Amino acid sequence: MSNKSFMMTHNAQDVIVVGGGPVGSFAAWNLAKRGIEATVFEEHAAIGVPSHCAGHLSIRSLKNLGLYPLPGKIVENTFSAANFYSSMGTRFSVRLAQSVTAAVNRTLFDQYLAEKAETAGAHYRLNTRVQSLLIDDGFVKGVNLAEGDGAEEKAYAKLVVDAEGISSRLLKQAGLSALNLGGLVYAVETEVENVQDVEPDAVEVYVGKTFAPGFYAWLIPRLDGTAKVGLAAKNRNPRECLQRLMRKHPVASKQLAKAKITQTAFHSISLGGPIPKTYSNGFLAVGDAASQVKPTTGGGVVFGLTCAEIAAEVATEAIQRNDVSSDFLRFYQQRCVDALSFDSSVMLRTRRFLDSLSDEKLDEALRFCARLGLGKTLGSVDEIDFQGQAFLKLLTKPAMFAALGYFLLLYFSANP
Repeated sequence: MSNKSFMMTHNAQDVIVVGGGPVGSFAAWNLAKRGIEATVFEEHAAIGVPSHCAGHLSIRSLKNLGLYPLPGKIVENTFSAANFYSSMGTRFSVRLAQSVTAAVNRTLFDQYLAEKAETAGAHYRLNTRVQSLLIDDGFVKGVNLAEGDGAEEKAYAKLVVDAEGISSRLLKQAGLSALNLGGLVYAVETEVENVQDVEPDAVEVYVGKTFAPGFYAWLIPRLDGTAKVGLAAKNRNPRECLQRLMRKHPVASKQLAKAKITQTAFHSISLGGPIPKTYSNGFLAVGDAASQVKPTTGGGVVFGLTCAEIAAEVATEAIQRNDVSSDFLRFYQQRCVDALSFDSSVMLRTRRFLDSLSDEKLDEALRFCARLGLGKTLGSVDEIDFQGQAFLKLLTKPAMFAALGYFLLLYFSANP
């Protein structure tokens, strides 16, 4: 029996999407708009709960994806500045000509995308966990499900889109490489009250191994005096690192001296760049599941949404051709590489450079940037997601040439 007749015998729907986060919902929305039958299986009882992400997103990227302006109370604040602090308290500030980022309520944002998908014709099954893939004759044919009440079920589809997040469960079953564990950092995300001495339109960033080894900490203020405060670290307990930051960092300890944590969540972030292969027969991986994440900042929403749209395009073509083989689905990875590879490569190198610097070198670098007036040079930046492309545009400015030469010397001195 051929692959195609097997699928039809089981009344297979077109596409199963694993995970109802923003990437899964955006894939389902784009599939439904193209007339493709899609069902999203989400293991939690509600979309967007629990929330693990700060939701700090580029306005330009959201516009390019057709998602901005956003309705209602989804946008909590917008930002036109960023302040960077070393472990010693040295500050380097960048003020932009206009607001370039927005902090969104991730629960409302996720629900908005799910509602869009559902309105377009996608179906949702909540409180339903995908346990494993159904595989026959080398093709993914569907999924094994477990509902909240313990009932088990099989669901068949011509194609499965894995948007489950950072877990590599389904990747391995599909014969693909798991995420690079060496690229993982572990994050804590909190909601806090009573933040003081922060600019309402500026994001605060704290760098250095003393407080956030392998990554950084952040404070994203809201207009009502509350904020999202988080930290990620490599090979360290992020909760302990955050407590140390709040107590001992020369700047953050003052901003958060009266802060009260009202909510806490934990999650992992993959900084190793996209996995080497994101497709197999009847299967595509998108978003965090494919490590489509910015290595510099750990942001995965925009890269994930970008690839979810590509996945929907390729899946539609595959189903229309009645060909879900890896030979055809490879076009998904090719298009994602075209969209992301240059920027991911630049950001990977930047991440390695930052990780190589001691706290003293980072402090020296921030002092140099401030003396050089690099903050003014960066004031024209309007792109924070595709950072390689933004860097190329800035290379025409003299201060950037000077900064690049300095950073190269700094890198070689740190890596003799």
